[in-house]
Amino acid sequence: MIPVSDALDRLFVLAHPLEAETVPLAQAAGRVLREAVEARRDQPPFPAASMDGYAVSGAVAGQSCTVIGESAAGRRFDGAVGPGQAVRIFTGAPVPEGATRVVIQEDVTRDGDTITLGQDLDPGPYIRPAGYDFRAGHRMDAPRILSANDIALLAAMNAPQLRVTRQPRVALISTGDELVMPGDTPGPDQILVSNTFGLHAMLRALGAAPRLLPIARDNAASLSTVLGLMDDADLVITIGGASVGDHDLVATVAGQMGLERAFHKVAMRPGKPLMSGRLGNAMMIGLPGNPVSAMVCGHVFVAPVIRAMLGLDAAPAPRRTAPLAAPLPANGPREHYMRAALDADGLRAFERQDSSLLSVLGAANALIVRPPHAPACGIGEGVEYLPL
Repeated sequence: MIPVSDALDRLFVLAHPLEAETVPLAQAAGRVLREAVEARRDQPPFPAASMDGYAVSGAVAGQSCTVIGESAAGRRFDGAVGPGQAVRIFTGAPVPEGATRVVIQEDVTRDGDTITLGQDLDPGPYIRPAGYDFRAGHRMDAPRILSANDIALLAAMNAPQLRVTRQPRVALISTGDELVMPGDTPGPDQILVSNTFGLHAMLRALGAAPRLLPIARDNAASLSTVLGLMDDADLVITIGGASVGDHDLVATVAGQMGLERAFHKVAMRPGKPLMSGRLGNAMMIGLPGNPVSAMVCGHVFVAPVIRAMLGLDAAPAPRRTAPLAAPLPANGPREHYMRAALDADGLRAFERQDSSLLSVLGAANALIVRPPHAPACGIGEGVEYLPL
């Protein structure tokens, strides 16, 4: 068995960043920006009013001015404002040449084409200078996962198309005679496949393009047939069959198909029977079949691999630290990922940690990380965890 950190290092050697592709701005949310973008113009491109009111040249309490026109968003006043003159202006509209401030409409009394400024004018000036938000040449650097806020900024920067990393194509294969799909009727000795769907959801949230392949049965012919359906996958993930039992055939069958194995078995719990390598043009990860083991390995190994493929940092899943709300016993020789609840009082590991209990995983919002041979910890002591 190898440590979790060594397994991650070997996975990152296999996880090469994928090529970039061009997508429309409207389809770029959640994608990884691969090439930096520069703004093509100032924003705003002209001095703009930040309030509704009147643009004037100077403002003295009680002063009267003649209204000579109007400036609206998308339709400027084509002229200049001189002393004793005013232009009716609306939020976002270009400020006319010569205007030094906008007097808000609440501070103005209008009679026909004449306005009178109030006696208690606020300081203003309610004019946003050209380039107040950003200047032409302003950069959004890459790589970065594009948020909704980023998309709004890129639109204002006049970037209709973006270069982003292609989504990793991931083939998911569950193995086992005992499995049936949700909606089917299980036999007396069968169960419903679950972890494949959890991993599918995880992969989509990470920005990958996963697809479910048929369940591979516990014989070499079935497994080799399903593995042959991986097509153009960048990553093949098998679930189950990675241990050493008589029916655990993944390593054997994949080896016969040309798998160049990187490692097999990791010193962690849950998740010890983990394997990886390269099969043809695809990276391959073999996850354990126990539902919680597969999902924990998804958070610990698969998520960092997908990030590396997307051109982000090749780094472990980020950990945080929080105090314990309940004591923990000493840990054994394997790194332990314990399902836990984090609230205002701190972290509390669930009493039941069996790797088959999806209900406990569903109730957890954190995985406490216990290093090998970690001593017992008391209430209030800080421990590392992975947020879920």
